[in-house]
Amino acid sequence: MALRIWRLIAITLMALSMGLAFSHALELRPKMDYDAALYLTLHRTLYVFYGKIGGYMEVGAVAATLVLAYLVRNRRPAYWPTVIGAALMALAHAVFWIWVAPTNTLMASWPVNAPPTDWVQVRNQWEYAHLARFFLQLAALVALELSILRETPLEAEAEAEVEAEAVDTAAEPHAQAGMRRRIV
Repeated sequence: MALRIWRLIAITLMALSMGLAFSHALELRPKMDYDAALYLTLHRTLYVFYGKIGGYMEVGAVAATLVLAYLVRNRRPAYWPTVIGAALMALAHAVFWIWVAPTNTLMASWPVNAPPTDWVQVRNQWEYAHLARFFLQLAALVALELSILRETPLEAEAEAEVEAEAVDTAAEPHAQAGMRRRIV
């Protein structure tokens, strides 16, 4: 039961975090056409809660997947996909701290109506780092889903075998009694 709860927590936090990254991916193309003033205004107003709320979800997703990897360490079918999912989630988080966070700080210091001449390069770093984060988080989520799917058929087959044995065992006395009636 604890494993199921941790899987639910990890997948939910990953999905929420990935949702934010996906929103950045969807916005990328239109935002590339914005002038500096509009881009910087949106950057300062649209994403206020992404860091305040989304940051906690992402840290929680990284922590939950690491705990989950520990919990499934003896479950061979689920172990490696879970470890891969945790590693990809951690990598997405690292991309944030290496490329996105410094860019956030830099863009916050610019006057909205007077950005530096290299603002497009900085914008591109921010946008493409978020796009990379989305794909890393998507791959992490798929890896966790695969870890569950790899175990599910094994558990279902085992349960079906147990049920079949129980039915066979319960049916044996009746079958033998029926055989005796036919013989007599």
